[in-house]
Amino acid sequence: MMILCKKEPYRTSQLLDVVLHLANQNLRLLVLGRKHMLRGSHLWDRKNMAVMQKKADFFFTENVSEDDPFLLYATLHSGSHCRFVTRDLLRDHKACLPDSLTRRLFFKWQRGHQMVLPYYEPGKRIKFEPVLNYDTIVQTTGSTWHIPYDDHLLERSSYEVPTKWLCLQLK
Repeated sequence: MMILCKKEPYRTSQLLDVVLHLANQNLRLLVLGRKHMLRGSHLWDRKNMAVMQKKADFFFTENVSEDDPFLLYATLHSGSHCRFVTRDLLRDHKACLPDSLTRRLFFKWQRGHQMVLPYYEPGKRIKFEPVLNYDTIVQTTGSTWHIPYDDHLLERSSYEVPTKWLCLQLK
């Protein structure tokens, strides 16, 4: 199952493109949004919404409610194979976690389940960042060490990972 969370500034045209892209991969989709999306406006075209509702399941929260807890619950409840899309980095949720170990576990879970669309241009091919199935921390097996690093000290978002690895072997 694929969980897709509507977040500003997603609008119907972008959301439609993403839903169609994922639906073409025969993924089961759930779009989380707010009830105001159903009314139609210059931001939320009713025709686009109708097309999407044929391709995905929808769940609409109240306009003033937090939709992130719904996103997290639906993703976790759907199983380890489930992925989600949102521009939200979920920092507020990480900040509420009680200790650094729990925050680290959430970070690892997020990095392994959040699909990131780094840029969007209407009419262009949609390409998500790869979801990693490995951990980008120092790893060792016997006498071999794999150390992720950056050429420069860079601040990264939770979905960004080092692209280079230093591999050492003890002789």
